[in-house]
Amino acid sequence: MTTTRHRPPSSTPPRHPPEPDPSDKSIYNIIPINNLLADHPSLSYPEVRAATAALRAVGDLRKPPFVPWQSHYDLIDWLGAFFGFQAANVSNQREHLVLHLANSQMRLQPPPDNVDTLDPSVLRHFRRKLLSNYTHWCSFLGRKSNIWISDNRRGFSATDHRRELLYVALYLLIWGESANLRFIPECICYIFHHMAMELNRILEDYIDENTGRPALPSISGENAFLNRIVTPIYETVKCEVENSRNGTAPHSNWRNYDDINEYFWSRRCFEKLKWPIDIGSNFFVTTSKGKRVGKTGFVEQRSFLNLFRSFDKLWIMLVLFLQAAIIVAWKDRTYYPWEALGDKEIQVRVLTVFITWSVLRFVKSLLDAGMQYKLVSRETLWLGVRMVLKAVISAAWIVVFVVFYVRIWTQKNNDRRWSAAANQKVVTFLEVSLAFMIPELLALALFVLPWVRNFLENTNWRIFYVVTWWFQSRSFVGRGLREGLVDNVKYSLFWIVVLSTKFCFSYFLQIKPMIQPTKDFLDLDDVTYEWHQFFGNSNRFAVGLLWLPVVLIYLMDLQIWYSIYSSIVGMGVGLFNHLGEIRNMQQLRLRFQFFASAMQFNLMSEEQLLNTRGTLQSKLKDGVHRLKLRYGFGRPFKKLESNQVEAHKFALVWNEIILTFREEDIISDHEVELLELPQNTWNVRVVRWPCLLLCNELLLALSQAKDLVDAPDKWLWYKLAKNEYRRCVVIEAYESVKHLLLTIVKFNTPEHSIFTTLFQEIDNSINIEKFTKTFNMVTLPKIHAKLILLVDLLIKPKKDVNQVVNTLQALYEVVIRDFFKDKRNMDQLKEDGLAPHRPLPGAGLLFENAVELPDFGNDNFYRQTRRLHTILTSRDAMNNVPMNLEARRRIAFFSNSLFMNMPHAPQVEKMMAFSVLTPYYNEEVVYNKEQLRTENEDGVSTLYYLQTIYADEWKNFLQRMKREGMKSESELWTVKLRELRLWASYRGQTLARTVRGMMYYYRALKMLAFLDSAAEIDIREGSRELMLMKRGDDSRKEAKSSARGISRADSTVSTLFKGHEYGTALMKYTYVVACQIYGTQKAKKDPHAEEILYLMKNNEALRVAYVDEVSVRDGTEYYSVLVKYDQDLEKEVEIYRVKLPGPLKLGEGKPENQNHAIIFTRGDAVQTIDMNQDNYFEEALKMRNLLEEYRSYYGLRKPTILGVRENIFTGSVSSLAWFMSAQETSFVTLGQRVLANPLKIRLHYGHPDVFDRFWFLTRGGISKASRLINLSEDIFAGFNCTLRGGNVTHHEYIQVGKGRDVGLNQVSMFEAKVASGNGEQVLSRDVYRLGHRLDFFRMLSFYFTTVGFFFNTLMISLTVYAFLWGRLYLALSGVESSVANNVNTNRALGTILNQQFIVQLGLFTALPMIVENSLELGFLAAIWDFITMQLQLSSVFFTFSLGTRAHYFGRTILHGGAKYRATGRGFVVQHKTFADNYRLYARSHFVKAIELGLILTVYAGYSPVAKGTFTYIALTISSWFLVFSWIMAPFIFNPSGFDWLKTVYDFDDFMNWIWFRGGVFAKSEQSWETWWYEEQDHLRTTGIWGKLLEIILDLRFFFFQYGIVYQLGIAAGSKSIAVYLLSWIYVAVALGIYSIIAYARDRYAAKEHIYYRLIQFLVIILGSLIIVGLIEFTHFKFLDLFTSLLAFIPTGWGFLLIAQ
Repeated sequence: MTTTRHRPPSSTPPRHPPEPDPSDKSIYNIIPINNLLADHPSLSYPEVRAATAALRAVGDLRKPPFVPWQSHYDLIDWLGAFFGFQAANVSNQREHLVLHLANSQMRLQPPPDNVDTLDPSVLRHFRRKLLSNYTHWCSFLGRKSNIWISDNRRGFSATDHRRELLYVALYLLIWGESANLRFIPECICYIFHHMAMELNRILEDYIDENTGRPALPSISGENAFLNRIVTPIYETVKCEVENSRNGTAPHSNWRNYDDINEYFWSRRCFEKLKWPIDIGSNFFVTTSKGKRVGKTGFVEQRSFLNLFRSFDKLWIMLVLFLQAAIIVAWKDRTYYPWEALGDKEIQVRVLTVFITWSVLRFVKSLLDAGMQYKLVSRETLWLGVRMVLKAVISAAWIVVFVVFYVRIWTQKNNDRRWSAAANQKVVTFLEVSLAFMIPELLALALFVLPWVRNFLENTNWRIFYVVTWWFQSRSFVGRGLREGLVDNVKYSLFWIVVLSTKFCFSYFLQIKPMIQPTKDFLDLDDVTYEWHQFFGNSNRFAVGLLWLPVVLIYLMDLQIWYSIYSSIVGMGVGLFNHLGEIRNMQQLRLRFQFFASAMQFNLMSEEQLLNTRGTLQSKLKDGVHRLKLRYGFGRPFKKLESNQVEAHKFALVWNEIILTFREEDIISDHEVELLELPQNTWNVRVVRWPCLLLCNELLLALSQAKDLVDAPDKWLWYKLAKNEYRRCVVIEAYESVKHLLLTIVKFNTPEHSIFTTLFQEIDNSINIEKFTKTFNMVTLPKIHAKLILLVDLLIKPKKDVNQVVNTLQALYEVVIRDFFKDKRNMDQLKEDGLAPHRPLPGAGLLFENAVELPDFGNDNFYRQTRRLHTILTSRDAMNNVPMNLEARRRIAFFSNSLFMNMPHAPQVEKMMAFSVLTPYYNEEVVYNKEQLRTENEDGVSTLYYLQTIYADEWKNFLQRMKREGMKSESELWTVKLRELRLWASYRGQTLARTVRGMMYYYRALKMLAFLDSAAEIDIREGSRELMLMKRGDDSRKEAKSSARGISRADSTVSTLFKGHEYGTALMKYTYVVACQIYGTQKAKKDPHAEEILYLMKNNEALRVAYVDEVSVRDGTEYYSVLVKYDQDLEKEVEIYRVKLPGPLKLGEGKPENQNHAIIFTRGDAVQTIDMNQDNYFEEALKMRNLLEEYRSYYGLRKPTILGVRENIFTGSVSSLAWFMSAQETSFVTLGQRVLANPLKIRLHYGHPDVFDRFWFLTRGGISKASRLINLSEDIFAGFNCTLRGGNVTHHEYIQVGKGRDVGLNQVSMFEAKVASGNGEQVLSRDVYRLGHRLDFFRMLSFYFTTVGFFFNTLMISLTVYAFLWGRLYLALSGVESSVANNVNTNRALGTILNQQFIVQLGLFTALPMIVENSLELGFLAAIWDFITMQLQLSSVFFTFSLGTRAHYFGRTILHGGAKYRATGRGFVVQHKTFADNYRLYARSHFVKAIELGLILTVYAGYSPVAKGTFTYIALTISSWFLVFSWIMAPFIFNPSGFDWLKTVYDFDDFMNWIWFRGGVFAKSEQSWETWWYEEQDHLRTTGIWGKLLEIILDLRFFFFQYGIVYQLGIAAGSKSIAVYLLSWIYVAVALGIYSIIAYARDRYAAKEHIYYRLIQFLVIILGSLIIVGLIEFTHFKFLDLFTSLLAFIPTGWGFLLIAQ
């Protein structure tokens, strides 16, 4: 009996239950489980039938009362009918469950006794994993789980088996239909809890008390679950999102996904929501503030103080050390701190750190109360009580410490010495301090014993809640995060070393040098101030300004030390992981002979019993095996003769890799022949290594033979065989020549007989070891030369048989005359069979009628002849083969990875199944004809640009096209247009490139499945068959049409497949592209839709999920739809259509897109791949190894995210792309390597990581989607994973390609998005919880690699500001003149400058780059790359990027305004106008650079220190470099940025933009005024504190006026305040003049133009008279006019900023 799958029409909502419809049997997703009799390779597996049979075991279950039951229904239909699930959801989860159970049963070790029955252990393991979060949630809330199954294996019955299946099916059905609620995992737990109870009531035949009938679910009917459960909660989320006013409302005013979810972390959800859900509950109120449920668990407040709140331990440590260091360093005549600490007074003063500590605790408690007060409600009063108590007790500690500290000094002063009583007071203070530190000491004890901490946090005993209530809020996440003792020790040691270095450096090189200058400043009494001094002769403000940059650097330089040490440790870890051992072709040659064994060991599956896997013995055996492979120990790994299956398997895989290289056009046809491993078709008895490895070896062998002319055979062979390649090339050359000569000379001719006899003699002499005695070694070079001539003639396109005959005759003469040591006459030759016995027919010459060359169609013969020619003639080392750098890099990386540690590969049937998910919106799929041909203003088209930067790949492409029948290049735009478009698209960041890369998984799995099951004879015969199908075969040419250009499913190996490989690969791999608006694109006939359909047509494992909007009478209905291309029906078919409760996008777009499509993914793992990524066939071969990592423990836990290394493939596009690529590469390799090991804090960064799918789908999904706060959605998956007890690892034996932005504007927008995202992270609950729940050292690692990195970037900018504003104050005030000759002050200045310059050089950006390149490319190559980058002005780019990050990070924390910025990901071949650059960089770079430049200019004019040129340069060079970078980078990195004609056009365009006032509908690209208002948007939505702080910061611009007016001649040296007050007259006059002219322009400019000109004339005359009068009657100087501009322009700018 078979079941059928039904898909409702797209225009109507789905109906349930399904009606049988035989016509629909053919439409299925992966397996046709509706029709088990169908001819589908996956159905041959008994595991599939077993899983299906288990689902059909409905048995005696009570049938749904309102639905006519049909015999083909199964358990999932039963659940769907009872609980009102959608038919499409039921169908989707049926296949989901069957596939997973079948795959799990395939992996069972040992296999079950009855393969046709679902093994109970499979289902039990799945149920525990799927429902583990639910079980923990029940335990956390003190509720009994509604899973009524005993875990006792003995008591496990068939009924329990069915019940278990019903539980997992119910959870999957709930999850599959929950839409946006999937981001609220504990809400799903709540729903499941009640529905599981209702399921239990049905299964146990409960009677409803109200009706007296058998119990029924509280919800049932068509789409009941969607309408009555999902939709109300969805509508609540939607209303809350609307309250956010598109992200402009403060986060504290509306509930995001996390707030909704955390409502279900307390028991009140049971009391308030009830079941069935009470729509009248205050949970659903979104408007009234009185009844509404507010924020839950955390309130996001926009403030920089969040950094202190979240990471208070770090800031307390830094502040306390700074205070202690200053106290110790203050003591005179001591250098080392321990010398000063010998003084009792210093010891007591150091105790003031406890007062500071208590103050900081008090500040923390006030911040907690001030930011989180909105959490307090009637239901959470105890939270408010704790906030108040904490503040009160913190204040009490301050009082206690102050009182006890004062008593110490009172006692000491009374006794006038450190008496016993005074010492006792000190002891008392220390005892009080000990009591204060009890929580810290307890935390330290638990840090040393991490398992105790984990136990306490994970145990839900009430006593532990009471004990920990004071320290932290009760939270479902963030418990039991401690790592094992070994990991603890590793990362603790790392940070102890880093902190020790930092504090030593800070004390001796930052703080100590500042002490004496500080004392000198404070002692100054004769300062001559240049202005009116308000605060008498106090120099404390000057001291503060002197210390400010030092303190800022002190607070951020831990980032630099982290960078230095992480680079060193990362290099060490990389070395131990064997990275970079094979870097180039020379190293490849040395290792290649071990490749087959390495590949067999790592990539080929081997049967391994369950009891031997993972044991100490097996690990030791593996270790020895790897050691042999790596260093060539042991005979089995040295010589792989060609008759071994291992060699054949390796050849098949290696040649397939080379074939994909050729398909991608990164190597040429000739390079294919040099790189491939040819199969043995000429009966060569040794491995036929790639020609690349055999270059020059034959010539060296001939040279050795010539030198050892008299040596015995054994000695000569011993010398030759020392080199494996030389040994093989000698044997191959001999046997190939032998085969060649016997082939081209006709059989049954005297000449053929002569050659046969000659080779017999040679073979015989070799066998009896008398070769050197029989033959003259000196003749070998002559024979070699003749053979080269012969082979040359054979490989020419036009073959001249006469020349071949002549060459054979010459060769024969040399052999007969010179080769034999014993000369023979003609009779002897005839007797020995080396000359014809009688005259040849027709009295012809020897060989004249005996040569017959093979047909042109015999490609195999000529291919081997070309190989022989290469062997005979190659004289160079072929180090530049392949020519393409990317091909070399990929070969080197793959080769190197074969010798790295990786898990053993299981058979494909027994591997974990996985999916790849790619979110797509509206990016390019395939470049169209117009995009390729359209030229920019310089006449450069995208195609021309690609042809230039990928010149070798373009040649290879043309070569391939000609081989496939192209006659001329003009056909590229007609017949071969599709191929051309694909070639260009594969070099951009397009969906076609991503799909091609991801489909390599499918191709690799099919090939591996064949190799797993193929018998030895299959592989040998297959190897021979493939030789008949190589390039050049006409039938092959025809088969490889352009339509197949994109499909990587077919290959030469695929011809050997037996059929099951396709089924296996489909069961193990699914690729889903979430094309969110594909339905809209189809409706609009968008070309993107056609291209997506083309991709589906050519990739059978590809599925497309999209959101379909269907207009109905009441409005619009939304559906999640999955489609594929049906090869039999030759059209796109719809598989599933699941109705959604409303519009998809409530939060951030990308995670919502991923979330709707994730229900269509399959397997145990899901890899997240972005639209700008790529993959490689050779890396896809290692995927099953990577998935085996899930079985291993890394520390205390198994992995939940497998981190994968990336290769940035856009580095060759431009210098900017190279800089970005180098920076990114150092992070995705070295940076993440250190984060994973030893720091144990690697997260998910939007890279191609592999998620444990079932772990994540029950815990909120693979990203978070709350509006704005989750702008950097990917990293929140890492936060969520860590907080929920997951484990993230990093693996570098496999890599995935990734594209990056290639133009400055693209890069800047990307940097802005990332910096804004980090600004939002600072406010988030995840960062706060990780800052508090992680131990101290992991918290440091977390801080400095996430938000801390961006905050410290901001601190670098602030340091420059603090230094320059400080110098400006000292110069204008006159303080600098008073201390100009003070040696100590200058030394302090040097201290600041040295640190600032090092920081600005971007040491912590450059060092990891150099270290990683040294590891993988070699030290000299790394240094050369670094120097080249500096010559290409990379420092300008990195300094500019620093400004971008600092601006957007700071602005987002202060005011918000973060948004997703689409960068375009295209090629940058177009000149950007100055107006474009101004709009993008005015506020972030230009204005700031002008401000700093103005400060430097004023300082140059008024500082006595800066009068000397060298001194001024030394003081300001790094600051001027920053100013230069921030202003000039957009021009330097702009195509044609300095072209004069373009500059003129840009200026005109800019002036038009400035003066065009626009109107209501004007865009920012058209009008400066519109742009200005848009630029201030964030200030309109910011809070009162943001506005206040912005105004305070803007007040700095008024300082210019105050400082400069006293320097003007008109001031006549007066220091009166009146000078400053009178200067405002100038401001008033300027505003008056502007107002008059503006009024005149508006009133007269249009109609009475003469009046307008008259007013202008009068203003000019009046101004001139005033200037003349001032010069005549005051001390006014004409230069004052220009000097005053430096004072009043900043004042005007300050007014503008405050007014906005």
